[in-house]
Amino acid sequence: MGAQVGGGKKGKFDLGQNADINVTPFVDVMLVLLIIFMVAAPLPTVSIKVEIPPPIPPKEPPKKPPVFINIQRGGHLFLAQQPTSLGTLLPDVTKALESPNPTNERIMIRADRDVPYREFMDVLNTLQGGGFVKIGLIAEDL
Repeated sequence: MGAQVGGGKKGKFDLGQNADINVTPFVDVMLVLLIIFMVAAPLPTVSIKVEIPPPIPPKEPPKKPPVFINIQRGGHLFLAQQPTSLGTLLPDVTKALESPNPTNERIMIRADRDVPYREFMDVLNTLQGGGFVKIGLIAEDL
Protein backbone atom coordinates (compact mmCIF):
# COMPACT_ATOMS: atom_id res chain seq x y z
CA MET A 1 0.00 0.00 0.00
CA GLY A 2 1.34 3.26 -0.90
CA ALA A 3 0.20 6.74 -1.79
CA GLN A 4 1.80 9.00 -4.19
CA VAL A 5 2.32 12.50 -2.75
CA GLY A 6 3.79 14.35 -5.70
CA GLY A 7 5.15 13.86 -9.13
CA GLY A 8 4.04 10.81 -10.98
CA LYS A 9 2.12 10.81 -14.20
CA LYS A 10 0.82 13.91 -15.68
CA GLY A 11 -2.76 13.65 -16.64
CA LYS A 12 -4.54 15.32 -19.49
CA PHE A 13 -6.11 17.98 -17.26
CA ASP A 14 -3.30 18.45 -14.79
CA LEU A 15 -2.01 22.02 -15.15
CA GLY A 16 0.64 21.92 -12.47
CA GLN A 17 1.66 24.82 -10.31
CA ASN A 18 1.68 28.34 -11.70
CA ALA A 19 4.19 30.67 -10.03
CA ASP A 20 3.21 33.78 -12.07
CA ILE A 21 1.49 36.69 -10.38
CA ASN A 22 -2.04 37.34 -11.54
CA VAL A 23 -2.05 41.06 -12.40
CA THR A 24 -5.58 41.28 -13.78
CA PRO A 25 -7.19 42.38 -10.49
CA PHE A 26 -4.38 44.90 -9.96
CA VAL A 27 -4.92 46.41 -13.42
CA ASP A 28 -8.68 46.55 -12.82
CA VAL A 29 -8.24 48.43 -9.56
CA MET A 30 -5.74 50.86 -11.14
CA LEU A 31 -8.09 51.61 -14.04
CA VAL A 32 -10.97 52.31 -11.66
CA LEU A 33 -8.77 54.63 -9.58
CA LEU A 34 -7.58 56.39 -12.73
CA ILE A 35 -11.16 57.04 -13.81
CA ILE A 36 -12.08 58.31 -10.33
CA PHE A 37 -9.14 60.74 -10.25
CA MET A 38 -9.82 61.92 -13.81
CA VAL A 39 -13.39 62.77 -12.87
CA ALA A 40 -12.56 64.30 -9.47
CA ALA A 41 -9.49 66.34 -10.52
CA PRO A 42 -11.27 69.17 -12.40
CA LEU A 43 -13.71 69.81 -9.53
CA PRO A 44 -11.43 71.79 -7.17
CA THR A 45 -10.12 74.11 -9.88
CA VAL A 46 -11.42 77.67 -9.73
CA SER A 47 -10.85 80.08 -12.55
CA ILE A 48 -9.79 83.50 -11.40
CA LYS A 49 -8.55 85.98 -13.95
CA VAL A 50 -5.19 87.32 -12.83
CA GLU A 51 -3.45 90.11 -14.68
CA ILE A 52 0.27 89.46 -14.40
CA PRO A 53 2.52 92.37 -15.34
CA PRO A 54 4.62 91.87 -18.46
CA PRO A 55 8.20 90.66 -17.92
CA ILE A 56 9.55 93.74 -19.68
CA PRO A 57 8.31 96.98 -18.13
CA PRO A 58 6.74 99.48 -20.51
CA LYS A 59 9.11 102.11 -21.86
CA GLU A 60 6.87 105.04 -21.05
CA PRO A 61 5.99 105.86 -17.47
CA PRO A 62 2.34 105.88 -16.47
CA LYS A 63 0.62 109.12 -17.38
CA LYS A 64 -1.13 109.62 -14.06
CA PRO A 65 -0.38 108.19 -10.65
CA PRO A 66 -3.07 105.84 -9.33
CA VAL A 67 -5.52 106.83 -6.65
CA PHE A 68 -4.73 105.39 -3.22
CA ILE A 69 -7.38 104.36 -0.71
CA ASN A 70 -6.27 103.76 2.90
CA ILE A 71 -8.47 101.76 5.25
CA GLN A 72 -7.73 102.20 8.94
CA ARG A 73 -9.08 100.56 12.06
CA GLY A 74 -12.55 101.69 13.05
CA GLY A 75 -13.74 102.01 9.45
CA HIS A 76 -11.85 105.23 8.72
CA LEU A 77 -11.30 105.68 4.97
CA PHE A 78 -8.85 108.05 3.36
CA LEU A 79 -8.67 108.86 -0.32
CA ALA A 80 -5.08 110.00 -0.72
CA GLN A 81 -4.89 112.31 2.34
CA GLN A 82 -8.55 113.35 2.40
CA PRO A 83 -10.97 111.54 4.74
CA THR A 84 -14.02 109.97 3.11
CA SER A 85 -16.76 107.51 4.01
CA LEU A 86 -18.19 104.39 2.44
CA GLY A 87 -21.28 106.30 1.28
CA THR A 88 -19.32 109.01 -0.53
CA LEU A 89 -16.48 106.78 -1.75
CA LEU A 90 -17.65 106.41 -5.37
CA PRO A 91 -18.16 110.14 -6.08
CA ASP A 92 -14.90 110.97 -4.31
CA VAL A 93 -12.94 108.38 -6.33
CA THR A 94 -14.52 109.57 -9.59
CA LYS A 95 -13.63 113.16 -8.73
CA ALA A 96 -10.05 112.23 -7.73
CA LEU A 97 -9.41 110.30 -10.94
CA GLU A 98 -10.26 113.28 -13.18
CA SER A 99 -10.74 111.03 -16.17
CA PRO A 100 -13.44 110.87 -18.86
CA ASN A 101 -13.78 107.14 -18.21
CA PRO A 102 -12.85 106.67 -14.53
CA THR A 103 -13.78 102.98 -14.38
CA ASN A 104 -10.78 102.14 -16.61
CA GLU A 105 -8.30 103.72 -14.20
CA ARG A 106 -6.38 101.74 -11.60
CA ILE A 107 -7.11 102.14 -7.89
CA MET A 108 -4.72 100.98 -5.17
CA ILE A 109 -6.00 99.90 -1.75
CA ARG A 110 -4.01 99.62 1.46
CA ALA A 111 -5.49 98.39 4.74
CA ASP A 112 -4.03 98.26 8.23
CA ARG A 113 -3.44 94.87 9.77
CA ASP A 114 -6.12 95.49 12.42
CA VAL A 115 -8.91 96.18 9.89
CA PRO A 116 -11.61 93.49 10.01
CA TYR A 117 -12.09 91.55 6.80
CA ARG A 118 -15.73 92.68 6.55
CA GLU A 119 -14.74 96.38 6.39
CA PHE A 120 -12.13 95.64 3.73
CA MET A 121 -14.64 93.66 1.65
CA ASP A 122 -17.25 96.43 2.03
CA VAL A 123 -14.83 98.86 0.35
CA LEU A 124 -14.04 96.37 -2.44
CA ASN A 125 -17.71 95.58 -3.03
CA THR A 126 -18.59 99.28 -3.13
CA LEU A 127 -15.89 99.93 -5.73
CA GLN A 128 -16.85 96.92 -7.84
CA GLY A 129 -20.52 97.85 -7.60
CA GLY A 130 -19.60 101.27 -9.02
CA GLY A 131 -17.83 99.65 -12.00
CA PHE A 132 -14.25 99.96 -10.77
CA VAL A 133 -12.65 96.59 -11.50
CA LYS A 134 -8.96 97.51 -11.89
CA ILE A 135 -8.12 97.38 -8.21
CA GLY A 136 -4.64 96.74 -6.86
CA LEU A 137 -3.79 95.69 -3.32
CA ILE A 138 -0.74 97.06 -1.53
CA ALA A 139 1.15 94.67 0.74
CA GLU A 140 3.93 95.85 3.00
CA ASP A 141 6.64 93.82 4.69
CA LEU A 142 7.04 94.40 8.37
